[in-house]
Amino acid sequence: MATAEKVRHLKAAELLDAVVDPGSFVSWDTEPRQPELSDEYAGDLERARERSGVDESVLTGAGLIRGHRVALIVSEFSFLAGSIGHAAAQRIVAAVERATAEGLPLLAGPASGGTRMQEGTLAFLSMVKITGAVRAHRQAGLPYLVYLRHPTTGGVMASWGSLGHINVAEPGALLGFLGPRVYEALYGQAFPDNVQVAENLFGKGLIDGVVEPGHLADLVGRALDILAANGGAGGAAPPSSRPAPPQTLDVRPSTADAWTSIEISRRQRRPDLRLLLKIGATDALPLNGTGQGEKDPGLLLALARFGSQPCIVLGHARPLRKDAAGMGPGSLREARRGMKLAEELRLPLLTVIDTAGAALSQEAEEGGLAGEIARSLYELIGLESPSVSVLLGQGAGGGALALLPADRTIAAQHSWLSPLPPEGASAIVHRTTAFAPAMAEAQGVDVAALYACGLVDHIVDECGDASLDPRGFCTRMATAIEYELASVANVPVAGLVAARARKFATLGVR
Repeated sequence: MATAEKVRHLKAAELLDAVVDPGSFVSWDTEPRQPELSDEYAGDLERARERSGVDESVLTGAGLIRGHRVALIVSEFSFLAGSIGHAAAQRIVAAVERATAEGLPLLAGPASGGTRMQEGTLAFLSMVKITGAVRAHRQAGLPYLVYLRHPTTGGVMASWGSLGHINVAEPGALLGFLGPRVYEALYGQAFPDNVQVAENLFGKGLIDGVVEPGHLADLVGRALDILAANGGAGGAAPPSSRPAPPQTLDVRPSTADAWTSIEISRRQRRPDLRLLLKIGATDALPLNGTGQGEKDPGLLLALARFGSQPCIVLGHARPLRKDAAGMGPGSLREARRGMKLAEELRLPLLTVIDTAGAALSQEAEEGGLAGEIARSLYELIGLESPSVSVLLGQGAGGGALALLPADRTIAAQHSWLSPLPPEGASAIVHRTTAFAPAMAEAQGVDVAALYACGLVDHIVDECGDASLDPRGFCTRMATAIEYELASVANVPVAGLVAARARKFATLGVR
């Protein structure tokens, strides 16, 4: 989703023309009700109307985007720098509340210097009521999408500009809390270059992508296509879309010993999560980072659809280099963002496990890795959304366990799960790694043992070795995922949470 190409920054009406299906936009705006005005401020407003051609700093309404009806709130920066005063705030709140009442997804396109200085603290406080309206919209299970435009700073960036389920920005946009002119006036020097630029925020995991205005409609359309498969606003998929039982339901564990499976799972050409999404998903829209300034390459987060079934995907991204660091604590903070998205959008959560182990480093310890694993387990075992986990390959240690708890668990035939890599277990018990194969067998790490104890519900055949036919394997795995997502999608969440807890409480109990 990232691009470095520069584009001209569009006015509000131009953005609406670019993103909304022709002839479909209907304005929701009524005459703004301004607070008591000084003569000077009244003159400012009159001149702003003449220069901008609009009556306030935001335009609102509804239209079709790639056939989906969407509510829109778009800033007009040429009206007093897109600033938000009482009338603009009331217009925004009214639009958000109407979108919520009508069950519509909402696309916001802010471009603002922040709250309106002429109206002082009351304008500043209006960010609270806007945030409250957005919160109610999200809690209703309705998508809130944000397209950050140049520039977006101050109270707008610190409220409704940063609250999207998906947040993307136009190329080259200046985005940040502190306006550069304010910094320079206060400190007598320019703010450092390229810090508050959209591309840098993407690199830091603060936004999900950098998108040209001409491509925004495609992005929004794709996101809503995926969400619409779940009833549009997070409702259950219609029963007619449920897939037929796949042949993989009859697959049983491989007869290979545990160490053979471990060696197969470590082969360089083994299909990973990236390939599974590329081959098996009907569509996948990657998201980026925690939204809080962290981006760990150890985890992949996406909005995706397998066949007819939408979901939030989070899983281990297998390192592309042997010397790459293991999964760090930032990965699990990003994972918890995915869990929250699943709950708010009322989508099933799909977790994919394929890790040689979490990072073992000073940085990981000081970043709170153990606590992040604990919090991930805490969220997953009580997740108020349907969930499916996939054992795709390696499953070593707490990094694997952190993504495991789910209503249903699918396993590739040669996947595995263990407290440590078998070499580590051997070193602890025997003070040498030479007993790794025996330790793997004794610890019951393979799918045969995991199926016998009740953890694994569904096994996907590898036909010997998935690396020899990655396309066939990914297709079978995707079919199994679609089926299991559908099997939990329409079950009441309270029942799922209770059954999930019972499953893990009784594993291995005879």
